[in-house]
Amino acid sequence: MNGQEFLNAVDLLEKEKHIDRDIIFEAMELALLSAYKKNFNSLTNAKVSINRDTGDIKIYSYKTVVEEVENDDTEISLEDAKKINKTLELGDTIDEEVTPDNFGRVAASTAKQVVVQKIREAERNSLIEEFQDKEGELVSGVVALEDENNYYIDLGRTNGILPKSELIGDEKIEMGSTIKVYVTKVNSNSKGTIILLSRSHYNFVKRLFELEIPELADGSVYIYGVARDPGSRSKVAVYSEYANIDPIGCCIGERGSRISNIIKELSGEKLDIIKYSEDKEEFIKNALNPAKNVSVFILDPKKSEALAIADGDDFSLALGKKGQNVRLASRLTKYKIDVKNSEQVKEMGINIRVGE
Repeated sequence: MNGQEFLNAVDLLEKEKHIDRDIIFEAMELALLSAYKKNFNSLTNAKVSINRDTGDIKIYSYKTVVEEVENDDTEISLEDAKKINKTLELGDTIDEEVTPDNFGRVAASTAKQVVVQKIREAERNSLIEEFQDKEGELVSGVVALEDENNYYIDLGRTNGILPKSELIGDEKIEMGSTIKVYVTKVNSNSKGTIILLSRSHYNFVKRLFELEIPELADGSVYIYGVARDPGSRSKVAVYSEYANIDPIGCCIGERGSRISNIIKELSGEKLDIIKYSEDKEEFIKNALNPAKNVSVFILDPKKSEALAIADGDDFSLALGKKGQNVRLASRLTKYKIDVKNSEQVKEMGINIRVGE
């Protein structure tokens, strides 16, 4: 490989692999120095220089200018150095080209493995830099591969791993289809860059809302929190600091257009959009939707414990199937909510009327 061929290879690596050319040159110089020392029994005082403009490779031995010489191979006295160059001072070095005639062939063969490794490391770092900013974000990719436990999603420069345990319920994914995924983690190890993905993470719902609802992007509506049972039900608490804006209406959209798009992406998962309130009792009552006639009392603010009282159908709705509704409401409000009916409350010796 001549100098121009080498420069062309560097340009190709920089363009296709997004690797800084200085990193490539430094990796090459390190590899060539290793090859030179291994194949030509060189002394330790050697260095490699690659001309960035021509691609020419040269090996130099150098001696350090010292007051008193202890090693003739690596040092030169100030007196002798002045004879070569009067401007030299203590600590300076004198270089002498020692490039072997057949170095190019031997070095290319020996250095190849080292260079490839350095380029892989640089490419891995480049991938990390690209995807680190996407951690916690929503991205789109093509379903490229599948094995027993995972789907592999083509994200462009690399594949992300979507464990089948991170799917939405029992949803089916078709090979070659484009899907949205949430980036949970970006890791790097000896095998490369690992990008872990999810569709069951609660923030997947949050990012879908942000993607679909402009008012969340412009700051006129905010998401307080999300509680989720993937594939079954999610509760999303929203609010606005503007009195003339209906945060729930913004999320639903005209004729339900916005919320229907989100539900479609969630494979039919049910969504409860809750209005957040700084009044904890009001917020908990809202969070117990679809139950309507519910009375809420904060029992212990420090322990975040609350009592919700409902009767008839509202009692069943507040609890939800297998306690799902109250469980999600508790996650959303960060309160331990105990749901009772009026008879149970009387048995506890508490005299409260539902609806107060």
